Amino acid sequence: MSSARRSVVSRLRDRVIARRGPSLHVAVDEGEGPAVVLVHGIASSHATFENVVPLLRGRHRVIAVDLMGFGESPSPPDARFTLEEHVEHLERTLARLDLAEPFVLVGHSMGALIATRFAARRSSDLMGLVLVSPPVYLPPDLVGDPVDRAAMGLYRRVYDFLRRKRTFTLRNAALLARMSPIKDAFEVSERNWEAFVLSLQNAIETQTIVTDAAATDVRIEVVYGTLDPFLVPAGLRVIERMRHVTVHRIRGGDHLIRRPMARVIAMAVESFRTREERPGTDMLPGSA
Repeated sequence: MSSARRSVVSRLRDRVIARRGPSLHVAVDEGEGPAVVLVHGIASSHATFENVVPLLRGRHRVIAVDLMGFGESPSPPDARFTLEEHVEHLERTLARLDLAEPFVLVGHSMGALIATRFAARRSSDLMGLVLVSPPVYLPPDLVGDPVDRAAMGLYRRVYDFLRRKRTFTLRNAALLARMSPIKDAFEVSERNWEAFVLSLQNAIETQTIVTDAAATDVRIEVVYGTLDPFLVPAGLRVIERMRHVTVHRIRGGDHLIRRPMARVIAMAVESFRTREERPGTDMLPGSA
């Protein structure tokens, strides 16, 4: 199919999608140029990208949304917060924004899972994909190394504990939120408890990022901190070995998008316009 015909088909499809139901809250839509869409992770909001937006809006139309059930976006009463539902809400929202040209999609944490699923479904809509701190968890029985297998199992046990111990989780989440250097970047409360628990269970623990990344021909930039406590090396290695993936490791970086990581994300976005497609691995300086 020619690019012109594909564009017409895509726009017609978007018009149908846009009519299906409520969309997400668009918290940021500013700047001019090729579009960049920012998708945050679980228990967060568009505030995740506080340090990224200023670096992009001079050369791009920057769009940041709140995911279903988080920030100011609605929480449908019948939602199961599956990966598919999150993607459908994102599709509906972007359809209403009428993005005529391919754009760069940036996903952080759970947002990376959603972004990769979107890419697998709609590669022709994207200029490129940036995955920030992607929590790649494989079924433990598929991991050969005993240390890596134990790490995979540990995360699943911890997440199960957080879901079952509501009071413990809410109390400690409030403490972490007060300590966060990025305001509103982390929230687990009574208001979004159901979205948090179900997204954890039905999007993160039942993720499809490996098969989705393999299924798309869009070039992928992966950015993560070397001190990120939510990442398992065995899972990341699977993604890193894919031929269309470039990796940027931030020395001393953690799960938050602090300024050093924000600068690398901005460079990754620009790379889709300026750099030849030569996947590799970069070790860039950063700080926690």
